[in-house]
Amino acid sequence: MTKRSNRIAFAATALLMIGSTTTALAQQLKGNVVDKNSHETLIGAVVTVEGTNLKAVTDIDGNFQLNGLKKGTYTLYINYVGYKPQRIDGVRVTDAPTEDAVSIAMLPDEQKLKEVVVTAVERRSTDAAMIQVAKNSPVIVSNVSAQEISRTQDTNAGEVIRRVPGVSLIDDKFVMVRGLSQRYNNVWVNGGAVPSSEADSRAFSFDIIPSSQIDNLTIVKSPSAEYPADYSGGFIIVNTKEIPTENNLTFSVGGNWNTSSAFQRFSYGKGSATDFLAFDNGLRSLKGGIDASLRPLLDNAGSKVGDNLYDLRGNGLNNDWRVKSRNPIGDLKLAASLAHRWNLNGRTLGLLAALNYTNEYRTYTDMENNLFGIYDATNDRSNYLRHSIDDQFNNKVRLGAMLNLTFLSRDGNHKYQLKNIFNQLSTNRYTWREGVDAQSNLEHSAEYYYRSRTTYNGQLTGKHTFTGDALDWSVGYAYANRRLPDRKRYLLNDMQNPGDIALHTGNDISREWTQLDEHIFSIGINDRHSFDFAGWAPSLQVGGYGEYRTREYRTRAFYYQWNPAANTLPADFQHIDITSLLSDEQYMGADRLYMFEQLQMRNNYRGHNTLGAGYVSASLPFGKLGVQAGVRFEHNDMELISNTRDYEKSETSRHYRTDDFFPSVNATYKFSDKHQLRLSYGRSINRPEFREVSSSVFYDFDLASDVQGNTELKNCYVDNVDLRYEFYPSRGETVSLAAFYKNFDSPIEWTYTVAGGTNLIYSYKNAKSAANYGIELDIRKDLSFIGLRNFSWSFNGALIKSKVKFEKGSKEENRPMQGQSPYLVNTGLFYKNEAHQLDIALLYNRIGKRIIGVGRSEGSSASDDNARVPHSYEMPRNTFDFSVGKKWGSHWEMKLNVRDILAERVYYKQFAKVKYSDGTSKEKEEVSRCYKPGRNIGLQVIYKF
Repeated sequence: MTKRSNRIAFAATALLMIGSTTTALAQQLKGNVVDKNSHETLIGAVVTVEGTNLKAVTDIDGNFQLNGLKKGTYTLYINYVGYKPQRIDGVRVTDAPTEDAVSIAMLPDEQKLKEVVVTAVERRSTDAAMIQVAKNSPVIVSNVSAQEISRTQDTNAGEVIRRVPGVSLIDDKFVMVRGLSQRYNNVWVNGGAVPSSEADSRAFSFDIIPSSQIDNLTIVKSPSAEYPADYSGGFIIVNTKEIPTENNLTFSVGGNWNTSSAFQRFSYGKGSATDFLAFDNGLRSLKGGIDASLRPLLDNAGSKVGDNLYDLRGNGLNNDWRVKSRNPIGDLKLAASLAHRWNLNGRTLGLLAALNYTNEYRTYTDMENNLFGIYDATNDRSNYLRHSIDDQFNNKVRLGAMLNLTFLSRDGNHKYQLKNIFNQLSTNRYTWREGVDAQSNLEHSAEYYYRSRTTYNGQLTGKHTFTGDALDWSVGYAYANRRLPDRKRYLLNDMQNPGDIALHTGNDISREWTQLDEHIFSIGINDRHSFDFAGWAPSLQVGGYGEYRTREYRTRAFYYQWNPAANTLPADFQHIDITSLLSDEQYMGADRLYMFEQLQMRNNYRGHNTLGAGYVSASLPFGKLGVQAGVRFEHNDMELISNTRDYEKSETSRHYRTDDFFPSVNATYKFSDKHQLRLSYGRSINRPEFREVSSSVFYDFDLASDVQGNTELKNCYVDNVDLRYEFYPSRGETVSLAAFYKNFDSPIEWTYTVAGGTNLIYSYKNAKSAANYGIELDIRKDLSFIGLRNFSWSFNGALIKSKVKFEKGSKEENRPMQGQSPYLVNTGLFYKNEAHQLDIALLYNRIGKRIIGVGRSEGSSASDDNARVPHSYEMPRNTFDFSVGKKWGSHWEMKLNVRDILAERVYYKQFAKVKYSDGTSKEKEEVSRCYKPGRNIGLQVIYKF
């Protein structure tokens, strides 16, 4: 039997085993409770069995399960506040497995409703609930529920959000909405702002939030006065879980096997004893912190050799450059959660706590990593500025925790919440590179890279309902840091003697320490007052928001040196194995290898940003037409404090202040309860971030280039128009078709220039203008109408176009916006069998070709023939994901998934338009990056107490 047939047989056997286990569930009764009139699921209904002590409470989907029943016929009693009690006789339990569940429809008790105050918590964790939220929202939104997350088995918020129409990911974590890069999106977690997770761009890394902590995720796509004005693609709101419906304690253990990484050779440098907990214990850090005073370099007489020269010994440095290897078995995933609710004399206190841990390995071998100059039309060949093959080894660890407390008053009109989410993440990466540089020198280089990130987000919130008023407030604090302790790099080449690869200068050996800290304090209040003018019921909403953000970025860079004229190093030391040379103390000292600090104080900066906002918004009902109109005022003052000289602290301050009004109008026309049309207009802004206006320079090893800011960046203003038709066939189903148009004044774009003939410098620049427009289709449909019971289908797709315009005579050409895909497709087929507690999903995703690296012109203008380096594109690829989830009783659950089944290669390409001397022209394809990501096979076992 072939290996392929063995795998097929194994998969078939596993699926048969999953299905066959259901025969053991004979003495179990399941059901569902809904409102007879609206068919909404009823959460918290109590189901009891006459003559027994057995009792069940319906969950967030209205489902219940009774275990421990013997074969026979029973009578059920169902009770729910505000509904007529119900009795069902003749419910049979047999030995034979059944796929039928007891369906119970309850009638509201109109008389009782007048006398009883019902205290409840609005649930937004189900598909049906979130569709209802989108339907009733005065603005255009798209969302994902916890129920959908459970079906897809997405592991973090980044994977979750790509299911939303018009959304794609870069690097599996940075979100693009409607073809707009992450800088045009804004993110709040639990109603509070979050810091950027990156030092060099405005971006929130969605992979830091485990999906198990998410209750729902919403993207607001049209501007509205109650939301911050600094978003144009989408305002992304992540809400974590709150009051539980039942008490439980859950543990899960899982693993993942990447076919390119598991059981394969994995290379790494020396790490600390706490790397497995996602932080460095100080092994890589400068002793005394980023401002540590290091032991100077002394000669044999004990005299200081020179300024900014330091001994490699006696400074607590990790001087071990040797590369080790192991063969990881796979990835480890652990999680635990606790849910509990207390009844305190009619009041409710709910607690949700969660811990999660992930340790994963990813290996990318034989990865092409090229950089091209202008195509050589004369010799009809590519012009390589770098032509290399990389082997990259990544070990990523995440440790996360969540603690949410909710207090609900007796009458349900007052709710207080304390929400906390913490994540510690690290990336330990070793990269080996072999290739040819722009001068045709053979080169070998390596990078030892360790990055840790700490993020915390906490909010204290209150929601209060009074007669005619709904008031909410929030106080929040968020913190994020990024540490790059001791990033090591070296370069060997044959510059002096072709074919003889060796060390040539100490500047080719470097060590770097950087740290970034960001704090955000926020406070907000909103009040909505409802009026009643003889049956006309408009409402007025007013609110205010304040935010103070502070950031500090520090870096220190060191290079190795030796005295060419007077040293005691071996005569052939430049040919000694480089890792041995740099690790052995016998080669360190004043007459051997030592460190020189390159003072670059201009790379350090501090920043403060103060935002004050207020708004007024009115909701005006005119029969079938509902209009929400408002205006928001924002005062923003960003102060950047940077140094004017490299060799000493020489701080200067520059303020970027704006005062703006942002109008918005959202109109909804309801043809019927199932059909409605939306039209909206709003103005928004995109402000530069601290890093983008600083003069700080950072070397990116992947790009093999420097990245720096632009102090002259301006704000970008955006006018947004949206039109969307929505159809809601039945509960939990939706069909929507949307069109949008956005006009940008001075958009901020990523670009690069050439320095020294071959070195690239990446930076930011305001273009003259840009336009972005497209259509989106979203479908979520139950397939029972075509005879496929228990099957559902979801589809969302987008067609998007954009064009950036630059000033006349600029070397940049008019082009699509960076990161914008011409099309996006997400679709999924789902099977859910309640009786067998079985969920199966097959998902597909594809994005169109999009610009990742912006090209440039080397001629006098962008139109010069053959004088242009083309853009770098991420090429389309097909990704299929398959998942199976199976429960046994009320305690055990198993999940199996296979992600990226096809495991197609990832390609980044450039397309050079070449014009030859005979007048003919041709498009030449050049591969700038290519690697095989591997297929991921995951297995998770869950036990609930």
